[in-house]
Amino acid sequence: MPAAAAGPEGRWAGAIQIPGTELSVQIDLAPVEGGGWKGDIDIPLQNARDLPLTDFAVDGTSVTFKIGGIPGDPTFHGTLAADGSKLAGDFTQNGQTFPFQLERPSTTGPTDEELKAHLAEYVPKILETWKVPGLALAVVRDGKVVLVEGYGVRDREKNLPVTAETLFAIGSSSKAFTTAALGMLVDEGKIEWDKPVRTWLPDFKLHDPFATERMTPRDLSSHRSGLPRHDLMWYGTSATRAELFSRLGDLEPSADFRTKWQYQNLMFLTAGYLVEKVAGKTWEDFIRERLFTPLGMTASNLSIAEMEKVENRSLGYQEKDEEEGGALEVMPYRPIDAIGPAGSINSNVVDMAKWVQFQLGDGTWEGKTLLNRATLDELHRPVIVLDGGGIVSLLADEELPWVMYALGWFVQPYRGHLVVHHGGNIDGFSAFVTMLPKENAGLVILTNKNGTVAPLVLAAHIHDRLLGLPEKDWSGLMKAKRDEAQKAAKEAEKAQDEGRKAGTKPGHALPDYAGLYAHPSYGDLTVEVLGKGLGLTYNALQKSPMEHWHYDVWNLTEGEGKGTKVNFETNLQGEVERLSVSLEPSVDPIVFTRKPVELTAEQLRRFAGQYELPGVVAVVELQGGNRLTVTVPGQPTYDLLAYRANELRLKGLPGFSLRFEEKDGKIVAASFVQPNGTFRAPRK
Repeated sequence: MPAAAAGPEGRWAGAIQIPGTELSVQIDLAPVEGGGWKGDIDIPLQNARDLPLTDFAVDGTSVTFKIGGIPGDPTFHGTLAADGSKLAGDFTQNGQTFPFQLERPSTTGPTDEELKAHLAEYVPKILETWKVPGLALAVVRDGKVVLVEGYGVRDREKNLPVTAETLFAIGSSSKAFTTAALGMLVDEGKIEWDKPVRTWLPDFKLHDPFATERMTPRDLSSHRSGLPRHDLMWYGTSATRAELFSRLGDLEPSADFRTKWQYQNLMFLTAGYLVEKVAGKTWEDFIRERLFTPLGMTASNLSIAEMEKVENRSLGYQEKDEEEGGALEVMPYRPIDAIGPAGSINSNVVDMAKWVQFQLGDGTWEGKTLLNRATLDELHRPVIVLDGGGIVSLLADEELPWVMYALGWFVQPYRGHLVVHHGGNIDGFSAFVTMLPKENAGLVILTNKNGTVAPLVLAAHIHDRLLGLPEKDWSGLMKAKRDEAQKAAKEAEKAQDEGRKAGTKPGHALPDYAGLYAHPSYGDLTVEVLGKGLGLTYNALQKSPMEHWHYDVWNLTEGEGKGTKVNFETNLQGEVERLSVSLEPSVDPIVFTRKPVELTAEQLRRFAGQYELPGVVAVVELQGGNRLTVTVPGQPTYDLLAYRANELRLKGLPGFSLRFEEKDGKIVAASFVQPNGTFRAPRK
């Protein structure tokens, strides 16, 4: 540690002792040429950054100053230690007095070379502990890139090494690029953070009418829409971005608008779609032209199709369940173009280090303004506080008391220092981008393992080193939390098994369950007979086997949907009409209704003819080539709508249908099905 300064100039870190807690602060003091002092203060727990200090009075070891522009006349009255290493005294505000103590933190930490040497030994240990095949790391310090390095392998089978140029998927770390794009449009006066989205996207519609009318770009970017994840709606879908946007209106919310933080990828899809409509070009082209190109991020791309053209790219891996041996296996790339604004960017640490440098700067790059400084600051300013679960649980610690979300970034106090960060998890990859704005430092950690917390562990360890803080066993702490979560999940699965009703049978023959079902937002779902059971196909779930659970409930037995229950429901005629499945656990099960079949004119023509009812003859006719009608004497003529291959419903009459009988390839009769009975009519 360097020798202490003779006076109060320099950086100070410490806390105000408020009853029941410590309010951590960081203060910078400097003499002004010609006499006087200047300074600023950060209060991470209050997200206060660079508040100006005023009214200095420095007399020997006595130091007094105030926080400018804050009510209550907040004032520090302190005494400098004889060796200049400590500043302690009383803090007063609104007539109340609290003790404070400040010390000069280590301002050097390890040298760049010492840090590189340490990480060369430490990172391989992290890879081994967390079973991660490969990792790439960039360290930015004092605004300069001091380390870009690869560790481990990008392809286990071929033993190909990770280098600084190796491409990884960065997942949700892409979100900050989308909010930067919105910020550019704000700077140009084309959109406003707090004006309704429908100003520019009049077709925007959610389940909640109030949220539909009031949702703003700020809301889209801060996960406070009221919607839970609903990720299975888009994961593995072939639907386009525009199609997904048009289907938002039937997604059930799980909280009131703006009352709760809930991670939501579809709102970031909407933010990217907004960029497209306002800028007149695709989100991909906008990011490429307005961010990648000026920042020199020449290796970065925006889709799996582009990534697969690059030789130096990493494969993604996942760890099998313990009962399957816990081995690592390749996790195939999955195209996620439609949801791209929420997480489709692929990059390397060389490019991402430039992104961190830009975020730590003033919005300019090589003399060109990309974002106004005020807009860049806005991206990092918290909007909502998280209330637990997920990353909050992982990071829960007395020195990391809470987490907030800004615009595409998480913001939180870290052991008395402000940290801005965002992770990313997508098939086979986990990433973490983190910055210490006050220290002008940042990290990029890219890994090729699905859902690992290794990037968080490594980031915390490096933070402690850079800040000169006492080291904590973050790996041990997070491993304990992970093991606890896994244990709870297994107990929940066991409890689910206990609810199974033994000795029951399905209410229908297997073919009766088969068919195409649809939900207005979630799209189509297919059920088919698969061996001695059923199979379900929905987006990423392809022919997932289902076993009979009890009554008309079936259970997915393999793959990503393992353990999910599907409940089939019948109509008044005893036919399987719909199914419900919990694709989003925070709302009621999603109900899919059997989708009518589509019949050609030739198929419809087979049903045309006369059918004999008691005392009358019903006539089924093909009108205009593709419209089938039925007429019973004394009643109106009704259109017939295809429902199943041999069953058509009467339009406008719920519960009424014609079910046609076939024998030796010919239609021989029609049964008139209605609520008060079924009447068979042989064909004349």
